[in-house]
Amino acid sequence: MDIFSVTLVGSILLFVAIGNYAGRSVKQLDDYFVAGRRAPTLFILGTLVASVFSSTIFLGEAGFTYAGQMGPYLLFPGITVTGYVYGALLFGRYLRRSRAPTVADYFGQRFNSPRLQQAAGAIIILALGAYLLVVTQGAALLLQDLLGVSYVQGLIIAWLSYTVFTMYSGSQGVILTDTLMFLLFAIATIAFGVYVVADLGGVPAAVEKMATLEAKPGIAAWHGVVGDDTEWATPFDYLIWAIVIDSAWSLVYAVSPWQSSRHLMAKNEHVVIRAAILTCLAVIVLQFFIYGVSGLINLYKPDIMPVETVMIWAAKNVVPEFLGALLLAGIMAAALSSASTFLSLVGFSASNDISPSKDPIGLRTTRVIISAVSIAALLAAFFFPPNIFWLMLFIGTVFASSWGPVALMSVWSKRITEQAAYWGLLSGVILSVGPAALEYAGLVTFPHFFNPTIIGTLVSLCVILVLSRRSAVTAPEKHYFETLHVAQASDCDPRAVWVTKLVAGSLVAYGCIMPFVMHWLYVIPYQRGAGHLIEGRVDWSRGEALLPLTSTALFIPLGLFALWRIRRDYAGPANAAVQDAARQNA
Repeated sequence: MDIFSVTLVGSILLFVAIGNYAGRSVKQLDDYFVAGRRAPTLFILGTLVASVFSSTIFLGEAGFTYAGQMGPYLLFPGITVTGYVYGALLFGRYLRRSRAPTVADYFGQRFNSPRLQQAAGAIIILALGAYLLVVTQGAALLLQDLLGVSYVQGLIIAWLSYTVFTMYSGSQGVILTDTLMFLLFAIATIAFGVYVVADLGGVPAAVEKMATLEAKPGIAAWHGVVGDDTEWATPFDYLIWAIVIDSAWSLVYAVSPWQSSRHLMAKNEHVVIRAAILTCLAVIVLQFFIYGVSGLINLYKPDIMPVETVMIWAAKNVVPEFLGALLLAGIMAAALSSASTFLSLVGFSASNDISPSKDPIGLRTTRVIISAVSIAALLAAFFFPPNIFWLMLFIGTVFASSWGPVALMSVWSKRITEQAAYWGLLSGVILSVGPAALEYAGLVTFPHFFNPTIIGTLVSLCVILVLSRRSAVTAPEKHYFETLHVAQASDCDPRAVWVTKLVAGSLVAYGCIMPFVMHWLYVIPYQRGAGHLIEGRVDWSRGEALLPLTSTALFIPLGLFALWRIRRDYAGPANAAVQDAARQNA
């Protein structure tokens, strides 16, 4: 076995061992479902990042960037990751306050509705089950390429790697291994990026070379490669497409169960907020390295096929063997971490949310159900061909359009009723997945500004507003809504509030600093290489000069909003009583 195989197999065995060791502390369902609700900021940060980073990022999106979209992927301001922050402030911390074992269970409690809980649970099983299938197949393809095993053998190895500890330890093992996997692929990605950039003479020199890359003209421009042979005829088409897609995924990050459910494990609400903000910044940094380096690999070899293998090729051919092996182990860790998250969520919903019985099932029965779900996913992987379409169809559209309006309004609307929430959820699913399927089949084409995600979201919102006017809020629903907005005394501790404000201030700092960093590292080198400088000065009429400024317009208000909510909800006059109680307890 070569160093790549040894490192990969060794890291997998280590994660399996650690995950199973964590299972020894699981004594009850609360430990199994939500890790005992005692996870610190680092663990929530780790599991949030690890659950979103998978083979789709390191292979699919890296390949997309390498193929022609390096410029926009680096220059756009990070609309998507803002969902972490406003999601935690407007939904995640209230979800944790509910103390529900699953997100679907929260919907059932909020609206006193078993049928809503069952519908939400069914959506989780179908949508995240499809995502589990995708990441399992992605891990199998990676193992096939690196270890020389067959695709079937790769499926079995990948399946066993995450099933064993997820089934045994539940969230207790998932959150621990997620954090370790996050640290592995974060360190590997940053070290890999630093080496490549240094080898190319530094960031400005590399960007200047990319501006004149003959093999892919426009790859480093603010709009990337556009034209008749691409999906976007003009730069404006790409701009509209990117804003719509980023906004939809921002909502996914804010309320989808594979992200918001991580907050159920947090030790307190300050952990929820801090972890969300740090995740926002961590994802931005890692994406800069992944997207930037995958684009720069064109300077070594601009014709790698398939493009999704760009990071694998670079790991084997550009950097020293040990660093390449570390990166490949990190990519595998990202795939396995996502798979364990999706398996746990699908299994939890299958065991907790679908049955009409209110009697809690035992820990052993829950493990049996998760094992059955995992076996079903493995069997499905044998019959369905690997296809990234499942990811975009079910995850991107379902949770943005069906969960977004219901989740946010469940916290912030006194008038939303059970009937409105139930039909709003279902209508959002049907009117997003249906049009997306028709478009995929080639039967219809929607403009970029009105894609299926927008259709489903608007329909869901309209259904909620109409039915809320025609039905009445019940007394249990009103009482539950009111309890959601009562802060706990422990969360109003002045020292905890001060630390959380400090973390929130990092968003403001990022918004102030990032335009200058991008101006120095990207805008000037790109315009120098492309010949756009005017007498040695930046041409401010061009997109690459203006886009970095949007970071200021986006993140400074976001940071100020976070600071305002923190002060208002935990340190304001409305919470004077709970603050006094917190001081006395301290």
